[in-house]
Amino acid sequence: MWNEYNNPRHIRTLNGVVELQLKIRRCQNKSCLRYKKAYRPELEGSLALPQNEFGLDVIAYIGALRYQEHRSVPQIHTHLELKGICISQRTVTHLIDRYDELLSLWLKDHKRLKAIVKKQGRVILAIDGMQPEIGHEVLWVIRDCLSGEILLVKTLLSSRNEDLVALLLEVTNTLDVPIDGVVSDGQQSIRKAVGLALPKIAHGLCHYHYLKEAIKPIYEADRHAKKELKKKVRGLRDIERSVANEDKDLATIIEDYCSAVRSSITNDGHPPRLGIWIKVTIKFDIDRTKLRTDGKKSALPPSLVNLKHLQALGLSATASLFAPVRVAYEWVDKASNILNNKIGLDAAGVKQSYQQLLTDMSTIFLRHNPNICVC
Repeated sequence: MWNEYNNPRHIRTLNGVVELQLKIRRCQNKSCLRYKKAYRPELEGSLALPQNEFGLDVIAYIGALRYQEHRSVPQIHTHLELKGICISQRTVTHLIDRYDELLSLWLKDHKRLKAIVKKQGRVILAIDGMQPEIGHEVLWVIRDCLSGEILLVKTLLSSRNEDLVALLLEVTNTLDVPIDGVVSDGQQSIRKAVGLALPKIAHGLCHYHYLKEAIKPIYEADRHAKKELKKKVRGLRDIERSVANEDKDLATIIEDYCSAVRSSITNDGHPPRLGIWIKVTIKFDIDRTKLRTDGKKSALPPSLVNLKHLQALGLSATASLFAPVRVAYEWVDKASNILNNKIGLDAAGVKQSYQQLLTDMSTIFLRHNPNICVC
């Protein structure tokens, strides 16, 4: 075709303003169905959208600032101006919309997804819903765990079984490879939907929710042990008052000890190493205060003796409660490390390691509970 005319175009990119000289070609054959139809260079579409002055790199950068760093429109606008890009806040909003449209088209590219999963030969689906606020629509996302590709994104007003079944069937009918499994949280509607849409497919909880469910009874036992420990370790305020009018340095030391014990007892959300932590910390601090400035040892002040006796009494009284909880937490920690698989074992190796852990757990449990049958 003839190069009929050149069309100059300016595009704002992250590296500055770029001028393009587009060679527009049109067919000169009057008998041709494409007579006088303009053909623009294909490379133009990889640089910018039609009738848009900003390049695709700017749109992608704005999308990253918005969804990866969760920045607001004014923050994005300020950031772009600092990079030397002349743009208004309204244009930033428009480009965020263009980013959403491009992402939606990319996610719906079934040819691309089919090529990816065909190379794998199978998929493992992960499904989850995200609701920004109660009463709003729920954004449901179905992803392939093997490739990491998002297979389907759709907003629903409800989370009924029928709606989720339709989503799963839509993905199943789109792909041409078998589904080996489904991973989700413990939501009942998802469990029922998977059972209806994919009745013969294995359905398991994700590692986070699996370990969260497993740790619930351990956490309750830990909380009970801490509650009993609090009952035994009482009188910290009396110890602090007893040294209020004595030497200032000694009063400061006693206050630090009491504060350490008090904060460790009331500190929730951590593994139950509380008793050991208090014992080691207090012993270290007490041993350190045994030394005078001249390097000679001296007897402990009565207030420190009372504090040491108090914490020792609490730890000894609750030792039987903390011991099994500590062992159970170590089991969960080992399970987490096996499932995270940072050493890079294959599936058979992970399964063997996890089965060995379950066997060890059963052996230890039966040793302490011979009258209980573990099935």
